[in-house]
Amino acid sequence: MELKTIDKSFAVAPQIEAADVAEIARAGYKTIICNRPDGEGNDQPLFHEIEEAARAQGLEAHYLPVESGKVSDADAEAFGERLEAVPKPVFAYCRSGTRSVTLWSLSRAGKMPLADILAAAKDAGYDMAGVVRRIANAGKTPQEVIDGTFEIVVVGAGSAGIAVASSLLARAPDLSIAVIDPADIHYYQPGWTLVGGGVFEADETVRTLSSVLPKNVHWIKAAVAAFEPERNVVLLEGCRAIEYGRLIVCPGLKLDWHKVEGLVDTLGQNGVTSNYRFDLAPYTWELVRNLKAGTALFTQPPMPIKCAGAPQKAMYLSADHWLRSGVLDHIDIAFYNAGPVLFGVKDYVPALMDYVEKYRAELNFTHNLVAVDGPARQAWFDATDGDGKVTRVERRFDMMHVCPPQCAPDFIRVSPLADQAGWVDVDQNTLRHKQFDNIWSLGDAMNAPNAKTAAAARKQAPVVAQNVLSDMGRKVSVGHYDGYGSCPLTVERGKIVLAEFGYGGKLLPSFPGWLIDGKRPSRLAWLLKEKILPPIYWQAMLKGKEWLAKPEAAKPEVVN
Repeated sequence: MELKTIDKSFAVAPQIEAADVAEIARAGYKTIICNRPDGEGNDQPLFHEIEEAARAQGLEAHYLPVESGKVSDADAEAFGERLEAVPKPVFAYCRSGTRSVTLWSLSRAGKMPLADILAAAKDAGYDMAGVVRRIANAGKTPQEVIDGTFEIVVVGAGSAGIAVASSLLARAPDLSIAVIDPADIHYYQPGWTLVGGGVFEADETVRTLSSVLPKNVHWIKAAVAAFEPERNVVLLEGCRAIEYGRLIVCPGLKLDWHKVEGLVDTLGQNGVTSNYRFDLAPYTWELVRNLKAGTALFTQPPMPIKCAGAPQKAMYLSADHWLRSGVLDHIDIAFYNAGPVLFGVKDYVPALMDYVEKYRAELNFTHNLVAVDGPARQAWFDATDGDGKVTRVERRFDMMHVCPPQCAPDFIRVSPLADQAGWVDVDQNTLRHKQFDNIWSLGDAMNAPNAKTAAAARKQAPVVAQNVLSDMGRKVSVGHYDGYGSCPLTVERGKIVLAEFGYGGKLLPSFPGWLIDGKRPSRLAWLLKEKILPPIYWQAMLKGKEWLAKPEAAKPEVVN
């Protein structure tokens, strides 16, 4: 018997025998539900045989047969009512388990988030794509109504979504484009690091979404529930259906705060903060300003994460303030990185190490934050040695900046668009989906092996726009993305280590030599003109007191 757990109170299996009932009872189940009609197969036992065995084990048994491939709304409603009434946990079976999982999924509609229902089924090996619209419609069969049809639909109005929509319209202003995003506010997230460093005010990183969306796009202010790529449909919460000719998926990623035990309960208090949240970045600066002595911890979780340099930048900017304030000698700084190196592209490590040594920061690699006790000011890390042995390490802190674990958004992870790890599955050169020819993805949600940075999305946007238009027959050649990413690591106010790289860590600098040697006005003008980084970043740089006139020849990556 192959028992598959769906949640803590429900499990399923393919057809069972009477002899399996004792094992089901030993596993702790109190009720058995049969969803397979008697006589469907020549080799199946009749329900009364299962029922007799169940009674002998002190279990309830219920017969709710459903014809294969014909789960009705009434069937799902009856199953849900029975599920609520019987002793739990419940074990259900049919020929393969699919009917039982379908009935459970439909019965949970409206009681659990759609993504959680799909994830539970998927984790057990069952694909509920065929009933996703019914689940989104509170378990009922919806009318086949399309609420809108567009040539191009963009999912996500972050930096990637706005960039690709703008790039498309710049090339073809007549396009019919819809952008789907439920947010009212657009945040410039890279600026939160500078808020935590006292360079920006939090309000400077906020715009209304309507003010940054390109003109002539149709904004659909709603959350995506699921995808139906075979029908060219995006399903919104509430079971609204949007039809597309081409789909571009760029919703960003999910910050998984709950993956660290105790973290959610102490964020924003007890000295625990994170620049990865808008409301917490000012608290970071408050902690930095007020810390005169003690221990400051900075953490980085396993990859992938957005802007892998951000956890370090929090440390460097904090240390720079303590150095300038004359209190650095009284503060112990420690960086705990789940990865094995300071930065993934080795060419930039020497320049960063200069600042690690300058700030006397302790480096701890292969140390992953797993738990926090805020009131006790204690943190625990799993440290992995070269042989794979894991040791639990405890560390006290006065201040701790946490970079949270990160993963694909739930509605992406459980969708037909995702790979095994949950990211949108694309060709790394064209950013076209590997299975669905009229779907592309860019930004943090897709699985190309590049760094998840805003600079990467800026490079990806014109490639995707070009390839979508080429697919539409607009006489545009196919574009290719080389994996470009950029991480401007602010190592002190007014100075950065600009890390630029492509696939495999190949160096792909966009700064010409004359730019590094030039004067500040021409340098800044070129940066803004070519949009190497958003203007808001360079506004922050202008607030710094020092500019590096000319980097040392051995360290050309340090620019100002």
